[in-house]
Amino acid sequence: MKLSFLFGLLALGLLAFSCTKQKDMTTKELHLMSPSKIAGYDPIQASDMYQTLEIGKVYEGLFEFHPTKRPYQLHPNLAEGMPEISQDGLTYTFKIRKGVLFHDDKAFPNGKGREVKAQDFVYSFKRLADPKLMSKGWWLFDDKLAGVNEWREKYASAEKVNYDDVLEGIKAIDDYTLQIKLARPYPQLMYSLAMPYTVVVPKEAVEFYGTEFLNHPVGTGPFILPDFNQSNTITYYKNPNYREKFFPSEDPNLAKQRVPMLDSIVVHIMLEAQPRWFNFNKAKVDVLELPKDNFDQALNKDGTLASDLVSKGVQLDAEPMMDVTFYAFNHDDPLFKNNLKLRQAMSLAYDRKKSNELFYVNTGTIADGVIPPGLGGYDESYKNPYVEYNVEKAKQLLKEAGYPEGKGLPEITVQTTVSTDSRLMLEFFIKCMSDIGIKVKLGSNSWPELVNKVTKRQHQMYTMAWHGDYPDAENFLSLLYCPNQSPGSNGSNYCNPKFDALFKKATLLQDTPERSKLYAEINQMVSEDVPWILGFHRQKQYLSQGWIKNFEYTEYFQHLFQYLDVDLEKKKELSSKF
Repeated sequence: MKLSFLFGLLALGLLAFSCTKQKDMTTKELHLMSPSKIAGYDPIQASDMYQTLEIGKVYEGLFEFHPTKRPYQLHPNLAEGMPEISQDGLTYTFKIRKGVLFHDDKAFPNGKGREVKAQDFVYSFKRLADPKLMSKGWWLFDDKLAGVNEWREKYASAEKVNYDDVLEGIKAIDDYTLQIKLARPYPQLMYSLAMPYTVVVPKEAVEFYGTEFLNHPVGTGPFILPDFNQSNTITYYKNPNYREKFFPSEDPNLAKQRVPMLDSIVVHIMLEAQPRWFNFNKAKVDVLELPKDNFDQALNKDGTLASDLVSKGVQLDAEPMMDVTFYAFNHDDPLFKNNLKLRQAMSLAYDRKKSNELFYVNTGTIADGVIPPGLGGYDESYKNPYVEYNVEKAKQLLKEAGYPEGKGLPEITVQTTVSTDSRLMLEFFIKCMSDIGIKVKLGSNSWPELVNKVTKRQHQMYTMAWHGDYPDAENFLSLLYCPNQSPGSNGSNYCNPKFDALFKKATLLQDTPERSKLYAEINQMVSEDVPWILGFHRQKQYLSQGWIKNFEYTEYFQHLFQYLDVDLEKKKELSSKF
C-alpha cells in the first residue's frame, strides 16, 4: 500500500511537468517548486513562509534585507533612505522614492498603474489595523502607533470603517513624505517595515476586486502575476515598468546589474519531496531545498556535495536557519491549560536525539529554548531540564498529572500537513508518546487548512516551525505573548502574566546587553513552562543548478528573486550532462 501510494505520487509529480516545454535556452526563466498551495496574495494575511515567498515577488515595502550582508542589514527599498528620527525616538519621517509605479491593471483608469504616494502607505497600514479585516499581522502595530488602537476600537462594532480619519500615528505630510509616530518606544519598527504585512497596495485594486483582491495582486514589485488561480503552476513575468534599481553590491561589475535580471519565474506546486528531487535531477527545476530523504544521495558524510552532482555543476549552500520547530498545545483546552506536569511529561517522552538522526541527519540543533542561536538572549550554556529524553521521569510526571500510565487521559489529536515528511515526523512523535501510555492521533491537512485551524482555534495540538520575520528574539518570544493569541501569531493561545510583563518590558529596550540578559531570563522561564514541546533549530541545504547566479540562502527569501540571474551559455553547456 505504501509503495503504491509513493509511485502514485511520483507519477503525479512527473505528470505535473509532462506538459511543460523543454529547457528554454533563450530566455532567463527560473523554475522553482513550492511544497504548498498558496493561500492568496493579500499581504496583510501573509502569515506563512510559502505565502510570503510569493507575495515578495509582486509587492514591495519601504525596506528590504540586503541580499548578501550578514548579519542581516536593512536596505532602503521604496524609501529613499533611512528615516529621520526625533530626539525622543518616537517620530520617524520617511522620504518616499519618486517615480515608483503600481503594476498596470484594469483597476486603474485606462489600465495604467499610477505613481505611489505617501498616502498609499497610510491606506495600506490602515488596512493592517482595520478590525473588519482581521489581519494576521496586526500584532506588528498593536499598542505601538499613536492613536491607531483607538481608531481600531472605534470601528470594532461599526458597520463600516472610515479610512478618511486622520491618525496621529500614520500621516502623509506631503506626496513623498510619510510620518509614523509611536505611542511608546518600538525598537522593531524598522524590521516591521521590511515585512510583507507592510507592503504598499493601491486602494483602487482593493476596491475594484473586493473579496477577490487576494487573487489579484497589484503591487510595485519586480514581477507581475497576470493570472492567479489555485492550479499547480504559477507564472510571473518581469515587470516592464519597474523602476531603475541595481544590485546593491560592492563588486563594481555586479553593482552595474539592473534588477530584475530574470524574464520570468515559474513556480510548480509539488506537495511531495520525491517528485521535487526527481525533477531537480532532470534539470526541470533550478533551485531545490534538499529533501531529508535524499541527504544520503546528495551529500557525502562530511556534508560536502556528492561527486555526481558536482560533475553536473550543481551548487550547494548549507546555512543555519533562524528558526525553531515545535509541537504546540492549545491552552484553550482545559486538558493542557493548567496541567503543567502533563505538558512536561510529554516533552520528556519525546526522543529528540533519535528524531534528529531520522529526519535531519543530525544537522539540527536540539532547542533548549524558544530563541535560536545567533540572536540576543540565546544562552548556549542553558540546558532545559524538560528537553532531555527521560521516559521514567515522564511516566512519573504523567502519574502526578493524574493519568498514571495514561489511564483516564483522552486521545489527543495533533494537526500537521499532508506531506510525507510531516506525517513520518508525527508518527515518530506518536510512537514516543505511546511509550508512556499517551494515545495520539494524526490530523492531516493542507497547509492552508492547518493555518485556518490554528487561526480559528480548532485544534488540540499542532506542529509547525517558526522562521524569524526579522533578526530579533522578540519575534520568537512574541509567539507566546498573550495579546497575540489567535487569530494572531500566538496560535497556542498561551497566557502567562509574568511572561507578558517581562516581555513587554524587554520590547521597550534598544538592542543592548541589558535587553539580551532579559531575553535570556524570559526564554528560560517560558521554556520550562512548556507551552510547546520544543524541537530543533534547523539547518537548510539548498541545491541550485550551475547556471543560476547570485543564489545565497537568506531567511528573507521574499527579497531574493529579483537578484537571481540565469547564465544562458552555462545552461547550454551543463544541460547536456542531465
